[in-house]
Amino acid sequence: MSAGSKAGKKKVRPQAMGEMNTTPLIDVMLVLLVMLIITIPIQLHSVDLNLPSGKAPPATSEPEIVRLDIDFDGTVLWNGEVVPDRATLEARMKEKAAQAVQPEVHLRPNKLVKYERVAAVMASAQRLGLKKLGMVGNEQFIK
Repeated sequence: MSAGSKAGKKKVRPQAMGEMNTTPLIDVMLVLLVMLIITIPIQLHSVDLNLPSGKAPPATSEPEIVRLDIDFDGTVLWNGEVVPDRATLEARMKEKAAQAVQPEVHLRPNKLVKYERVAAVMASAQRLGLKKLGMVGNEQFIK
């Protein structure tokens, strides 16, 4: 609205706007963002497991354990009993390897024994077919 007279003034043409109206563009982008958020599936942090059903199997018996100690001078002890020679040791190992359920052999070498003696006992056990051979008492080797 003009408050003055038009007699003395030049007629001025309005200028064209050079800026783009971004309000509709922002509205469309917000609608698309909301639609995207709604359609994204909910992430569940769970793991699907196929658990067995029915009765549990019967409890198994405790495995037989053979303690095989090697003393500092190379003497081999089978469950605390001194083994006089290598042939006797191998005969006992062969007997245990032939069993249907092999016993666990816990090999406990002394810290001062030569590695050669321990390696010979382990090689015999492997050659004769003992599968469950384990080293115990390794904490003595930690410095």
